[in-house]
This record gives sequence, C-alpha cells and structure tokens, in this order.
Amino acid sequence: MVNQMTTTRPLHQIGAEIKKVWAKPYFGAIPYVNAMCELSSIDDSYGYDSARSIVNYFLANASTFKGEDAKRIKLELKALLKQ
Repeated sequence: MVNQMTTTRPLHQIGAEIKKVWAKPYFGAIPYVNAMCELSSIDDSYGYDSARSIVNYFLANASTFKGEDAKRIKLELKALLKQ
C-alpha cells in the first residue's frame, strides 16, 4: 500500500479540511483549527504563537477527532512537525 504524501499541503488547506470533516469538534480544538486556517507553513506565526505550537495544541485537543480522515490528517500534521 503506497500512501506517501509527495507534497506538503499548506496549513490553511489542512485546517479547512478539518472543519469540513469534523462534524462536532471539541471546543478546545476550535481556536487552533481557526488559527491553522490563517497559516501557510509550519514556520509561520499567528500572533505571538508559532505554527508549530498551534499544531501541537491542536493535536493535544483532538483526541475526539476519530476516523480515517482524522488519522490521515493527524499523521500529516505530525510529519509537518518533524520538518
């Protein structure tokens, strides 16, 4: 099974997809999804917060984000953090 991503999506695209597929998001994750929708790169900033911290905080608040889309998106975000 080949499921390797060949390009890195901008954070705003990932945030938009999360909003589309997560029907009832956990309230603690919503500010981080909204912030991701304003970012392009993992090296950007949103106010005083780095994109890396926003992604980390999202992942910490996304334990109720379940399913195949959620798994794929979380793996994509974790891979961005390793860059």
